[in-house]
Amino acid sequence: MAQVISIANQKGGVGKTTTAINLAAALAASELKVLLIDSDPQGNSTTGVGVEKTDDRKTLYHVLLREATLQEAIVPTDNEGLSLIPADQNLVATNLDLVDQDEREQRLQTAVAQLRQEYNYIVIDCPPALDLLTLNALVASDSVLVPIQCEFFALEGISQLMDTVERVRSSFNPQLKVEGVLLTMYDDRTNLTKQVESDLREFFGNEVFRTVIPRSIRLAEAPSFGKTILTYDPRSRGAEAYIQLAKEILANGKTARPEPAQSAR
Repeated sequence: MAQVISIANQKGGVGKTTTAINLAAALAASELKVLLIDSDPQGNSTTGVGVEKTDDRKTLYHVLLREATLQEAIVPTDNEGLSLIPADQNLVATNLDLVDQDEREQRLQTAVAQLRQEYNYIVIDCPPALDLLTLNALVASDSVLVPIQCEFFALEGISQLMDTVERVRSSFNPQLKVEGVLLTMYDDRTNLTKQVESDLREFFGNEVFRTVIPRSIRLAEAPSFGKTILTYDPRSRGAEAYIQLAKEILANGKTARPEPAQSAR
């Protein structure tokens, strides 16, 4: 049965979509069957894995409005083992279209339940907002992974996200856990990065992944070619980091996470 992981942070520009597409690709590279769900109206995960947005394609919007099943919306990608539920700008209307609908918070959970037996992992890329799309993702998920950029305001807003997680636990999904906090855009040459890392590890303890994602031009370039970093530059530091993250998540699925340690550089 699939492990469902939401990638969420209401702050933009923290490497959320980069993490979603490359973690999904790294898990698929481990010979697992992975489904990536693009729940962001910007559709960056869709184009980031090389899938074009077309008017006749079923998307997550149609699934949430119950005009299509997840199975009907699945699109293959060039990454072996990785499939996609695409998104486009129509997803913006979801918050309005579902406001008066029954089970508006459980639409994605119900849809995902029908495919859990067919995948090892389902990764959901959430929008940079604590809206109905993110709520649907959290209700449907087993865990939430929180990417945090190594910057001065790294902790700002995280308490709001954690409050949302607690509300989802109490009202809809008592099994929801924090998969981990992921340090992104990591540059160990700066004192600021080291200080932010120290603060985050002190604040979140062993919920912080040992793996960190380096600041990388190659990571930034890959989506413009419709490729994950594992396809675009498999020998890059970014590719190595996401492979290590996938290994850490796979290990955490079997055993308790060990105490965090500094990543070797």
